[in-house]
Amino acid sequence: MPARSTVTARQARLGAELRKLRERAGPSIREASEITGVAQSKISMMEAGRVGVSAERVRHLASQYACDDPALVEALVAMATERGPGWWEEYREAVPTGYLNVAELEHHAAELQTFQGAHIPALLQTEEQMRGVFASSVPLLSEEQREVRVRFRLRRQEVLNKIGYAALIHEAALRIRAADSKVARNQLLHLIEQSEQPQVAIRIVPFEADGFAGISAPVVYANGPVSQLDTALVDTAHGGAYLGAEAQLHRYRVVLRTIEKMALGAVDSRDFIHRLVHQM
Repeated sequence: MPARSTVTARQARLGAELRKLRERAGPSIREASEITGVAQSKISMMEAGRVGVSAERVRHLASQYACDDPALVEALVAMATERGPGWWEEYREAVPTGYLNVAELEHHAAELQTFQGAHIPALLQTEEQMRGVFASSVPLLSEEQREVRVRFRLRRQEVLNKIGYAALIHEAALRIRAADSKVARNQLLHLIEQSEQPQVAIRIVPFEADGFAGISAPVVYANGPVSQLDTALVDTAHGGAYLGAEAQLHRYRVVLRTIEKMALGAVDSRDFIHRLVHQM
C-alpha cells in the first residue's frame, strides 16, 4: 500500500495512539518488529499515519502490546476501518486544510464543548456573521473565496443535529461586531434561538466574573468514544493544535470546568443575551 500524500488530523491521531500502545508496553520499534512480525518501516509509517491499518492488524498489535482495554481497542479498530471520504473532502482544494481537520473532528465527536473569548463560535454563527468575519481575513479573500468558506461553515453546522454541543462564550464576543448593528442583533437573536434547542447549551461569562485573567485561548473539546480518544483543539497564532496526551486533556478539562463555574446558568445566559438585544 503506497504512503498517503496527505495525512489528516484523525489519521495522525490513530497513528499516535498505536505509538502510545507500543511505548506503554516498552519495546522500541525494532523490538516491536520482532515481537509482532511487522516490518520496522511499516510500524513507523503506521505510527505516523502515513499508511492505513486493518482491523486485524490493530487487534494484533494491541494483543502483542498487552493492551487490556477492549473498549479502547475497538474504538481504534473503528477509526482504522472508516471507509469513504467525509463530506469535507469535497472542499479539499477550496479551503485551508485546517478547516477540513476541524470538520472531521466535529463529525466524529460524541459531544463538543467550546470556550470562545472574542468570537461567536463558528457552529453558532449566522450566515451574515460569517461573511463579516471572512471579510476581515488577513490576507484579504476574494468574494468567491469568502462564499466558499461560508458554505463550508454552514455545512459544518449540520453536526448540531446529531450531537450535544456546549458553548461557553465571553461577553466580549457578544459585543464585538463582525459587521454592522443589524448583523450583530440578528446574531444575538440566533444565539437565543439556538439555546432553546435541547442539544445546545449556551452559557455566558460576563465581564464582572471574578478571577478570569489568564483564561483566554479559544478551545474546542471533542469527546471521543472513550476518554483516551478525546481531543482538545486549541487556537494558536499559527493554526489549531490538536492535543491528545492525557496530561493535556486533563489541563483543558480543568480549564473548561473553571470557566463553567464563572459562567451564568443557561436561563440567566439567555436573559443576558435578551438584555443586550434590547440595548441595541
